Amino acid sequence: MPLYSRLDALHRSLRYPALSSALAAFALAGSGVLIIRLVQRQTGTTGLLVGLGLALLPLPFVLGAVAWLNQAARVPLRHALFCLAWGACAATTFALLANGWASDFLVAHSARGETLGAEFATPLIEELSKGAAILLLLLPIRRRRRCPTGHDCTLLARQPSAPVPRPRSGGPRGLPRIRRHLRPLPYLRPAVPRPAGSRPRARSSPRTLAAGLVLGAITACGFAFTENALYLGRAFTDDQQSRLDSIGLGEPPTLRDFDSTVHTFVLRALLSPFAHPLFTALTGLGVAVTLTTGRRWLARAAAPAGLVMAIGLHGVWNAAAGLGTDGFLLIYGLVMVPAFATLVCFAVWAHARRSRQLPASPR
Repeated sequence: MPLYSRLDALHRSLRYPALSSALAAFALAGSGVLIIRLVQRQTGTTGLLVGLGLALLPLPFVLGAVAWLNQAARVPLRHALFCLAWGACAATTFALLANGWASDFLVAHSARGETLGAEFATPLIEELSKGAAILLLLLPIRRRRRCPTGHDCTLLARQPSAPVPRPRSGGPRGLPRIRRHLRPLPYLRPAVPRPAGSRPRARSSPRTLAAGLVLGAITACGFAFTENALYLGRAFTDDQQSRLDSIGLGEPPTLRDFDSTVHTFVLRALLSPFAHPLFTALTGLGVAVTLTTGRRWLARAAAPAGLVMAIGLHGVWNAAAGLGTDGFLLIYGLVMVPAFATLVCFAVWAHARRSRQLPASPR
């Protein structure tokens, strides 16, 4: 059975959004309990609490930046909370388990298994698990409305919209057929300009581009929070054990006993709080372009290209950790800073364009 036929069957089967929402909430809660248990096994109870407390410190600043961009995207709060919960619970649970299995397999079958796992397998697994949140939002779920006569009736979530015009390079069949079976979210719909004397063509508006960035970045915020709690809790537990060992050897405890915790906090919370949002924002941007552009080649290439760029940048970031201090600072200055600055400029442009397009409020 073709893929679009399976999606159409799924489209007809998802008739009860309340049940779907309840199942999603139950699954996220279960994955949240599981990830807390997995982190607690590696850090201990004290390490878990310390890790969660330290991981909370950079979170308001990152979420504040995403909320500023969301003024242009206008992503609903329920979708933003779903992406945040998915990243913090489901994505981290899958990534932690899959990374362990992939690392064991690569170490058992390759002399460079640890390097391959950190630079290739881990970025692939983590970016796929985070990007899945955007695809879940696009599932063609139906919703129940009340008819004007007072009786309940089930209508498709799809609203009548202007048909995608025929591109100059080919007919509508040239666009991905899977796009016709996805849920048309209001903030991920193409804009169709109709200038005089030219053929209309669907295009990506500043709002749709900002929405892709917001969905990817907020999912990564949740993922980075849980991952920071894991690494900070593990570092604190190791430092605490070293401190106990120094006391047993008759050495007085000092603040240098917690160097690993301080180093991890500076690296993850101060130097790179936007690393994961940067990676997954590329995936969200690619999905937004694929859903809204009217160009055949761009619709087919945008989402895979965004995912590949996210995986590649993530792999470069992980590889920089093994290059020592000088190598890390070189990668940080030549790759991460320009990439982040480019994304910030793009977000400011989308926000400014969207703000100019909004109608002025009446006085």
